[in-house]
Amino acid sequence: HMDVYWHDYANSMGDIPITEAPLTEKASIIGRSGLMLLSCGTGAWRVRSSMNTLAEQLGITCTANIGLMSIDYTCFDGDNCFSQSLCLTNTGVNTSKLNRMEQFINEFQKEGKFMSGEELLLGGGLFEMVCAFLGAGLGNFVRCKLAKHHFTLFLCIVSSIAVSCLTYSGLLKLAEALLAVSTQHEAGYICAMLFIIPGFPFITSGIDLAKLDMRSGLERLAYAIVIILVATVTAWIMALILNLKPVDFPDLNLNQYSMLIFRLLASFGGVFGFSIMFNSPISIATSAAIIGAIANTLRLESVDLIGFPPAAAAFIGSLTAGILASLIKNKVGYPRISITVPSIVIMVPGLYLYRAVYNMGAMSLIVSASWFASAMLIILALPLGLIFARILTDKSFRFCT
Repeated sequence: HMDVYWHDYANSMGDIPITEAPLTEKASIIGRSGLMLLSCGTGAWRVRSSMNTLAEQLGITCTANIGLMSIDYTCFDGDNCFSQSLCLTNTGVNTSKLNRMEQFINEFQKEGKFMSGEELLLGGGLFEMVCAFLGAGLGNFVRCKLAKHHFTLFLCIVSSIAVSCLTYSGLLKLAEALLAVSTQHEAGYICAMLFIIPGFPFITSGIDLAKLDMRSGLERLAYAIVIILVATVTAWIMALILNLKPVDFPDLNLNQYSMLIFRLLASFGGVFGFSIMFNSPISIATSAAIIGAIANTLRLESVDLIGFPPAAAAFIGSLTAGILASLIKNKVGYPRISITVPSIVIMVPGLYLYRAVYNMGAMSLIVSASWFASAMLIILALPLGLIFARILTDKSFRFCT
């Protein structure tokens, strides 16, 4: 796509306040803000709501059609009409940028409307944990470097998964030779590649569909499915090459209370890590990690102690995360989605999805179908939990407006 030279357009209007600028410049501010929000990974409903807020402050009307990577919108001022189509070159997640953009939208009434267009446009066990940490770290590093140089999505996924599996397998072989580590630890290679699971578009697709933003919801869902298919097939091929098998993990032999403590700690660390991957500042990452530790531990304990089905437990965990995030948002003002989604990404059943594909490749179709069905139920339950939490705590989300 060609770059849009926003500053060139804004400079031509001079230093007059944006509220006194022509419709073209007002619409450009609205479109640029919407595109920046969309680039953060937030849902279409939030993008449209923010664009409408800016339009209201500027005294015009805006209608927008929003997809995964594009926005088509039209602005009216009573006499004139301006339409524009904007596209991103790639999609991703950036909760730090999202937080700053929401602050910009919230403070526009007090500060932004008095600025010129140019001023506005500036702007398992221990061994598996260690090996998976190193494998996932190198894999994600490769993915980020390739994405930074604008390589295609498929190449980024295949390369990062291959590096993760190779790193884990290499470390395992080294440990077997030097430390006599059991080969049963090879199952941890699955954990080393779970960083690729697209939890953010999965969850936001469900939220968009709940608000009948069908285009954005279906595009996000298709994007997530493409990533999962490419990642799991690549991992399956690497498993065949390296002779790795997704067997059960060795028993940790922990009592009930020790397991509870370690689940809290592991959930905190996992959510904090995902938040940092989404470019969250430390304060947002910590808030999400606290919520995730509570919600994910509640989910796991509901399965073990009460015997809840995994999907029902996932709904309870997601609902808890959504309600806790709303309580924190009211006190600290963080964007709700920058806390809720990282806190439940850890619940997305990447292990289930991989085992479904692995067993399908081995033609164990009954086993594959069982893993796949379990994964689908959990994936459906996660956004539903957030949606119902949002309905209970957010009046603006409760109604069709």
